Amino acid sequence: MDIFGEALKDQFIKPPAETLWVHNSYDEPEEMPVDIYFRNENEMPELELKALDLCRGRVLDVGAGVGSHALILQKKGLDVTGMDISAAAVTIMKQRGLKQAIEGNILTYKPEGKKYDTLLFMMNGIGLTGSLPGLRSFLNQAKELINTDGQLVFDSSDLSYLYLEIPFPESGYFGEVSFRYEYKSVKGNWFKWVYVDQKTLTDIATQTGWRTEVIFEDENDQYLARLTLKV
Repeated sequence: MDIFGEALKDQFIKPPAETLWVHNSYDEPEEMPVDIYFRNENEMPELELKALDLCRGRVLDVGAGVGSHALILQKKGLDVTGMDISAAAVTIMKQRGLKQAIEGNILTYKPEGKKYDTLLFMMNGIGLTGSLPGLRSFLNQAKELINTDGQLVFDSSDLSYLYLEIPFPESGYFGEVSFRYEYKSVKGNWFKWVYVDQKTLTDIATQTGWRTEVIFEDENDQYLARLTLKV
């Protein structure tokens, strides 16, 4: 069952949606406001607006949700496609007016025809790679998805602050976590996510043939990165 998609549908059709809970592997469950996915440009933080300003050419918005970022890019005249693994999210994107929306998993995606100039991952979307080995694998795969002068634009976070009061994990990278959604007392499956600190990202990017630029940092240990292929 697409727990996340059910919450999005309720928020779209008969708002407000009920409480969407996010269970995690490191602390107590947290409430996720569903309306955050339906924000307009004026409601977005500076980090996200800077990311949208970086987008150029043919754009693939990965993990696009209900298309809030993609719709802004479309309005600006960019050739943008929204992708999400949730069929419900893709339906809502289209109903909200996004011209190009596809259901798919970027980790197995093979584009038909032209490659992209920008791969955009918002709201820690690069975390879907699940682990540092997963991120490394994806950075190699992404070379087949973008043009030689293309770019990856995404935000991530340094989670070390979480471990000021609890011990670091005994094994694995501290930014590798697991989540599951709960909506209307129905729980989804656990899935892996990764938050990568700037140094670790730069190291992995360099090893896989990418140049890293940190474009912006906020006060919450979040940062915006732009990766381009080394020539």
